[in-house]
Amino acid sequence: MRLHLGYVPLCDAAPVIVAHEMGFARSEGLELELTAEPSWATLRDRLALGHLDAAHMLAPLALASALAVSGPPSDIIVPLSLSLSGNAITLSTGLWAAMAPESDRLEDVARAFACAARERKAAGRPLTLGTVHPFSCHTYELRLFAQAGGLDPAAFRLVVVPPQYSVETLSRGIVDGFCAGAPWNAVAVSAGLGRIAALGCEVAPDAPEKVLALSPRLEGAIVPLVRAVASAGRWCAEPSNRTELVHRLARRAYLNLDAGLIARALSGSITLDASGLQRAAPDYLRLGAAAETPRSEHVRWLVAQMRASGQIPVGDDVAAAAEAVYRPDIYTAADLPG
Repeated sequence: MRLHLGYVPLCDAAPVIVAHEMGFARSEGLELELTAEPSWATLRDRLALGHLDAAHMLAPLALASALAVSGPPSDIIVPLSLSLSGNAITLSTGLWAAMAPESDRLEDVARAFACAARERKAAGRPLTLGTVHPFSCHTYELRLFAQAGGLDPAAFRLVVVPPQYSVETLSRGIVDGFCAGAPWNAVAVSAGLGRIAALGCEVAPDAPEKVLALSPRLEGAIVPLVRAVASAGRWCAEPSNRTELVHRLARRAYLNLDAGLIARALSGSITLDASGLQRAAPDYLRLGAAAETPRSEHVRWLVAQMRASGQIPVGDDVAAAAEAVYRPDIYTAADLPG
């Protein structure tokens, strides 16, 4: 059976890419046709309209799509989680220099950011930060980062920038910083344009990042697809497979980036600035068995963040509808080893 899957070029698309590249899908009787989508909004719409059968998708966007609060109404379900964490907040080198935080501790950086944001707002030039989509953990992590410094998130502007364009918008001065997934923060640092101010895994540890979202109309293909992508995710999580994984992701057909930048993101060895300052973050991006179960606690956390952002109303009916999108029963039916 042939299935059309969409993804956005990021390191955490690895399970979907590897399911195709390494034959995991074929061993389940599936042929995958992969399409790199230009934005999360495009991916959302193509999945909702049936142009895609399944997709690597932002966890909160999958809920928002199913709840009909973002894009066309959709009946998508989430039977598999693909990753936890993987984001970082990168600020322009000029903004970082102006902030001059006392240390690299999250609290100190957040306070320095809050001070700079207040000064810019008082001068009539509020800071502008990029997020990949309103319904994303990137949006919520930017809000939580601001609040860690005692700053009302309303003190800065948020604009939507697809992750693969985040570095360009920073270089052109359109944004003062951005929150995006790996490896785009590393690309900004390597180009001398940005300084990683905070890691997503510090701001919101183990945040539910990407999921496999799909149409329930796939019927008999759902369990084989879940098994194939989950098996691929476990392969990706094995350190012994990292060299092979990096070179496959780096190909022009996928991320089309320097393999070294991808390797550092997958290893959790994060280069913070152009001087080469490093931070070890083994939980920076989690793939495989540690991330794959679609958990109700993840839905509850996402619903709480969506409410705090004013994106959905308060009410038990909304929470119940969101929980129904996640299908751990299908994940269990895939009968994965271990």
